[in-house]
Amino acid sequence: MTEHILEMRGISKTFPGVKALSDVNLAVSRGEVHAICGENGAGKSTLMKVLSGVYPHGTYEGDIRFDGEAVSFKDIKDSEHSGIVIIHQELALSPYLSVAENIFLGNERSSRGFIDWNETNVEAAKLLKRVGLTLNPVVRAGDIGVGKQQLVEIAKALSKNVKLLILDEPTAALNDEDSAHLLGLVKGLRDEGVTSIIISHKLNEIRAIADSVTILRDGRTIETLSLHDGSVTEDRIIKGMVGRELKNRYPERKPSIGAEILRVEDWTVHHPQEHSRVIVDRANLSVRAGEIVGVAGLMGAGRTELAMSIFGRSYGSNISGKLYKDGKEISVRTVSEAIRHGIAYATEDRKRYGLNLLDDIKRNISGAALGKLARRGWVDSGREAVVAGGYRTSMNIKAPSVTSVTGKLSGGNQQKVVLSKWMFADPDVLILDEPTRGIDVGAKYEIYTIINSLAAQGKAVVVISSELPELLGICDRIYTLAEGSITAEVPIGEATPELLMQHMTKEKD
Repeated sequence: MTEHILEMRGISKTFPGVKALSDVNLAVSRGEVHAICGENGAGKSTLMKVLSGVYPHGTYEGDIRFDGEAVSFKDIKDSEHSGIVIIHQELALSPYLSVAENIFLGNERSSRGFIDWNETNVEAAKLLKRVGLTLNPVVRAGDIGVGKQQLVEIAKALSKNVKLLILDEPTAALNDEDSAHLLGLVKGLRDEGVTSIIISHKLNEIRAIADSVTILRDGRTIETLSLHDGSVTEDRIIKGMVGRELKNRYPERKPSIGAEILRVEDWTVHHPQEHSRVIVDRANLSVRAGEIVGVAGLMGAGRTELAMSIFGRSYGSNISGKLYKDGKEISVRTVSEAIRHGIAYATEDRKRYGLNLLDDIKRNISGAALGKLARRGWVDSGREAVVAGGYRTSMNIKAPSVTSVTGKLSGGNQQKVVLSKWMFADPDVLILDEPTRGIDVGAKYEIYTIINSLAAQGKAVVVISSELPELLGICDRIYTLAEGSITAEVPIGEATPELLMQHMTKEKD
């Protein structure tokens, strides 16, 4: 047996106008957890798509050896047949099929040409138990949470006798409990001899779980570091990723806070289908000009539901309470009305709700304020391109041109397009829901700088985040939310992770 289960040598991959990978080398030892780090657009996911056959042999340069043999995968089934299974950041489960059907999709358990449903469900139950799930295998995949869906994806990989498991941002959308469970499972698989490659921006998780880390920057291999002795710090990894020391994770800011712009009083929201179920319960909050206000809460606390219901009642039913803008009560019953009143909402799910991934950058940027570009009922495409080009430059959106397809951008650049869209709409209040989810530390710093500049312009900014250090690093005040209720309002000078968590876990009276 060779020491390395995987060797990739001199891998280069070019797309029209962009060289995504340039002479990349990667060696992964058998039975280890190997992390890959890099800024958004560094080439991490592209490298894994080359390895797994998503980009087939012949569309890239370089050589791949797996399990001691030279390989040339023509598609993803080819790589799976060799024992390489990739779980993408965007989960590939069919929400309308059962968990068992998803696990064996394309790998069905059959007898005499017919699917053996008994064997399918029994074997699925065994695999679910192996990944720590006790749910019924006949339940629909769309009816379980994202954390459980991730584990189902791993169960699906185990059904294919996986030798090398690739996880692309596996905890990006998970809460702390689900993240810990998934990382514990990866450790357990390592003990069983399964090698894993994990792509993640969460450096604390990488240091906790990985044996070694390879750093990519601008499509090139920078270095591979061993994490066994604990001497490699997060700052050391960041230096490799961004090419410089990032002394401060959060840019300096001198707040200039003015008059109150938005106030929410006794805001109550019920579930859109289960109308008797209260999701947000008599919430009260306010935000002032030039102020950055944080909203902290555990998964399921009602943070996103609160934001979406304020933004033109785009979530919920039986909504009651009052909204005040600049001291006057306003009625905001649709998204269009919210935009007219100067309220914007940048969703946590930019790929599904925030962007049209099939359209280009300029169309996405102009989408929320087409009226500003209209002449006699028609959009002035020349002005649209000029506006988008200005944001491409000022926001440092890395793309060949404003006609580049948004879906092909990295996560950080997609987020900059979302922010550009709302900046062009010129709102007074900007609600940012998980603005740095799935984004590397360098791009995060750029996003924080943009948020600061918005506040400096006199905008009222609300930031919802699962990362307490982020809220502590950029906010002026923080509201905590638990079970749909605002449990505390904490000035930043008094806020600590422990105090916030205490309020986030407070039970209803």
